Formats: sequence, structure tokens, C-alpha cells
Amino acid sequence: MDRIAALRTVEEALSAFEAGEIDLDTMEARVQGTLRTYATDFEDGQLCAYRATGEPAVEGLVVVAETPAGAREQIAELVDTERPTIEVERAD
Repeated sequence: MDRIAALRTVEEALSAFEAGEIDLDTMEARVQGTLRTYATDFEDGQLCAYRATGEPAVEGLVVVAETPAGAREQIAELVDTERPTIEVERAD
């Protein structure tokens, strides 16, 4: 999903909510689904979303990187702990 398609889908969900066609939970689900698809569906073959596991500070974080090593580096930079134990897996 490209950025424009993601923005259109989010706009459609917001419009439907404002028009009273859907409730807040439905709108949130649509927006969250769109964002997750956008964040994990890369067409260039170089970037990939990686989900971290390990210490509580990194558990569940998702970053975009070219390699698992790059993902671990990004995650380490995002958290304030020194030398966190980080494992990553593709977040397809």
C-alpha cells in the first residue's frame, strides 16, 4: 500500500465516522488496519518491518530496516536502556 492509498483510506474512515455511518471502534479498527498494512507492506524488496522481542523496553516495537542488524540498531537507539537484549523477526 502506498502513502496516498493509505491516506485515502484513513480519510474515508474519518468521513464515514463524521457522517455517522460507522462508530468510533469501527473507525479505529479501519485506521489501525490501514496503518499496519502501510507499515509492513513494502514493494521495493529492500525495506522490511521488523518486530522486536526481548527486554520489556523493546518488546513489540516495530521498525523498518533493510536488515535484521539494522533493525536491532534502530531499536537500540529508540530505547533509553544501555545495551538491551534484542531479537527481531519480520513483521509480515
